[in-house]
Amino acid sequence: MNARLLTIAAVLMLVGAGCAPATGTTVSTSTGGSVLDLSGQGLRSLPSSTFSRTGLRELDISDNALTGALPGEIRFLSKLEVLDASGNQMTGVPAEIGQLANLRILDLSDNKLTGLPNELGNLKRLETLDLSGNAVSEQDLEVIRKGIPNARIVR
Repeated sequence: MNARLLTIAAVLMLVGAGCAPATGTTVSTSTGGSVLDLSGQGLRSLPSSTFSRTGLRELDISDNALTGALPGEIRFLSKLEVLDASGNQMTGVPAEIGQLANLRILDLSDNKLTGLPNELGNLKRLETLDLSGNAVSEQDLEVIRKGIPNARIVR
């Protein structure tokens, strides 16, 4: 995506949360509120309002400065199909991620992950799981592979 697309509702939500979109971010109403691109914004944490956007289908939070675990509130984004959290400093993934039944693409590459919740194996629609650039154990991967044998796991 060349331009950063945010819906008017997303911009209002971010501004209301005290997070103004970066210079150069464009607003588009054509996405119907289903795509939120917060990539490369230098975020250290996600605005809590992100998780009230229950209609989101794509969330890009890549290339920020996110640390710790992805918030468990991610479970509220039940329509999410694509989650790109690559290029951060995250050390954990919550078990709640296993509740995202529509997730097809999960990019967790280039973080500081050393373990994964078994619940990733619940993501039956998952097509691609990118874990490259992390120190995930083979044991964790085996458990997940059993649950999602058809998913492409990039290591």
